[in-house]
Amino acid sequence: MQTVGQFLARTRRTLWSIGPDSTVRDALVLMADKNIGAVVVTNQDRLVGIFSERDYARKVALYGRSSDETLLNEVMTHDLITVTDDIGIDACMQLMTDHHIRHLPIMKGDKLLGIISIGDVVSEMIVEQKDMIEQLQRYIAG
Repeated sequence: MQTVGQFLARTRRTLWSIGPDSTVRDALVLMADKNIGAVVVTNQDRLVGIFSERDYARKVALYGRSSDETLLNEVMTHDLITVTDDIGIDACMQLMTDHHIRHLPIMKGDKLLGIISIGDVVSEMIVEQKDMIEQLQRYIAG
């Protein structure tokens, strides 16, 4: 099973982040522009939170808060579940399922390496299962 570190090395995606004193609107504009469902919140290159579409729906829109006036620090998720780069994709799936989350920041020590989404995890697991099926079919066919 592939690790998230291997996934990051292969996909080479840009890690988008925003500061905690930015407004919700700033985060929404960034997320829309980059077509991402969540953005990591960093302060001096240190991970301090994550802001997702779910945070917006449950903490901003639901309460009629202003996206122009509400700061990310007020509504972002502070208590994060993170993984290290050596964890397997299957373990990410289990963590995401158990904790009902859709995004996992990937760390190496205190350094933020990237983020993986539930969509990434599902796609990677499908590829690995297809590969396993093909190998088994070749083995059976002899």
